[in-house]
Amino acid sequence: MKVAVFGSEGQLGVELVRVFNERGHQVRGFSRRSVDICDAAQVESTVAAMEADLVLNAAAYNKVDVAETEPQVAYAVNGLAVRNLAVACRQSDARLVHFSTDYVFDGMAGRPYREDDLVRPLSAYGVSKLAGELYAQAYCDSALVLRTSGVFGPAGVRTAGGNFIESMLRLAAKGQPLRVVQDHVASPTYAPELARVTADLVESKQTGVFHTGGGEAISWYDYAAKIFAKAGVSPELKPTTEREYRTPARRPKYSALENTRLAALPIKAFPSLDEQIALYFQNR
Repeated sequence: MKVAVFGSEGQLGVELVRVFNERGHQVRGFSRRSVDICDAAQVESTVAAMEADLVLNAAAYNKVDVAETEPQVAYAVNGLAVRNLAVACRQSDARLVHFSTDYVFDGMAGRPYREDDLVRPLSAYGVSKLAGELYAQAYCDSALVLRTSGVFGPAGVRTAGGNFIESMLRLAAKGQPLRVVQDHVASPTYAPELARVTADLVESKQTGVFHTGGGEAISWYDYAAKIFAKAGVSPELKPTTEREYRTPARRPKYSALENTRLAALPIKAFPSLDEQIALYFQNR
């Protein structure tokens, strides 16, 4: 297939380019600098010119707290730009894969979320990501929407946004006590494994919404403890709560994902979180 990857320089994008290249597809990556996905005409001409069979959208606005003060910007990138990609795919008969987030849920279920659970985002960021899901499915009958959680990949060492592991290591290096929320639960996901699962789903011609979280529900505090244990460092790590650590954006307290549809397929599941963290340190 001829594959276009938007957001190709991000943690997930670089892995998508690598995995689809390794599987023999013709891949072109497009960074934020090379193609503005908010420009409908530019997106349509790009997809048409390369005669893409598959479009992977790993581009996103991820500044969860900042989005509260600039919701229009978040919506433009995470919502309307996905519409641009979906329209371009429809015009060119290309398939669209769009990556979404666990933040489309409100976290009140107290258990990992399945694909058929009710969505109810709590923040401008979450609303914008849900809009992207809806646009993808509205314009492309064969769209594949992959919700994921806490993505971390080796490219996070050099990308501007980084990831949770790199943030924890930077803070630990300062030698000051660290406070991490213990009452928020997610399912961290290793980017190379997410790219592998994406390729498996694409090649088996899956459509609709899939949860592709890392497979283990864990609090951010316990996740930080695992990171430090693997890194061989011992900062003073203390638990805190949402009440003590307020942020501009509301976040779902329990947004771990249950990969229900994925588990029903003959596709290799995600490794354990310990294995994913070990792979990260091996490849960073």
